[in-house]
Amino acid sequence: MPRISFFYGIAIAMFWDESGHQTPHFHAAYSGHNASLALDGTILAGSLPPRALKLVRRWASLHHTELMANWRRAREQEPLCLIDPLA
Repeated sequence: MPRISFFYGIAIAMFWDESGHQTPHFHAAYSGHNASLALDGTILAGSLPPRALKLVRRWASLHHTELMANWRRAREQEPLCLIDPLA
C-alpha cells in the first residue's frame, strides 16, 4: 500500500481496490492501531487513539483536494503523489 504522507509517527497510505469500502478513503497507522478513513475523516473501519485521530482529521481537512486527486490517480492505476505532512 503506497505511503503518501508521514507525520508525528502516523503513516498515511492509499489503496483504492478493496472489498468492503469503495468510498474514497485512506489508511492511517499509528503505534499498532490502524484505521480506514473517508476523505472527510469519518472512520470506515478500525480505530486510532483520540489524539492521533484528531491529527489525521486535521491533516485530511487541509489536504482534501490532494487526497481526492490521489484517489483518482489510484483508480487509474497511476503513481500517487506525496502529500505534505502536518507541521
